[in-house]
Amino acid sequence: METSEGEITLELFEDDAPNTAANFVHLTGAGFYDGTLFHRVVKGYMMQGGDPLTRRPDEARWGTGGPGYRIEDERPKNPGWKHERGMVSMASAGPHTAGSQFFIVFGAAAHCDGQYTVFGRVVDGMAVVDRIDQTLATELTGKPKKPIELRRARVVRRRDHAYRPITLPPLR
Repeated sequence: METSEGEITLELFEDDAPNTAANFVHLTGAGFYDGTLFHRVVKGYMMQGGDPLTRRPDEARWGTGGPGYRIEDERPKNPGWKHERGMVSMASAGPHTAGSQFFIVFGAAAHCDGQYTVFGRVVDGMAVVDRIDQTLATELTGKPKKPIELRRARVVRRRDHAYRPITLPPLR
């Protein structure tokens, strides 16, 4: 991911969260994340992005957007995938409501275990993530001190199969 603060490289846990990884790869390949903002950055906790509504100035709606569908939660097959420093997880508003929003964890967040699908980790660029936590995160509002743009997301390596997520209809 090319951000306004530097490059962050993720490894996705395709064997442990195959549908979530397929969804992320699918959205990335479609350019869905390009030009969006990390709209929620909470000091010592996490940075959240993936909302297409952050391309618009109506901040009151930020955090409510998605791809127009939902995916089911997946629990990691590997019990070692917990919400710890550098892990990537799907954001959601409740069971089976994840769509496109995701977050990168700054430090241990055990309260998230079992609540959100862990589907990857930062393998390069953790210094960028740490700098965002230390200099741009806020404690109360979650709004970063300055905009953090996800300028471009791309898939560097993929397996030799189609990445089409199994989706659920949006909640009404």
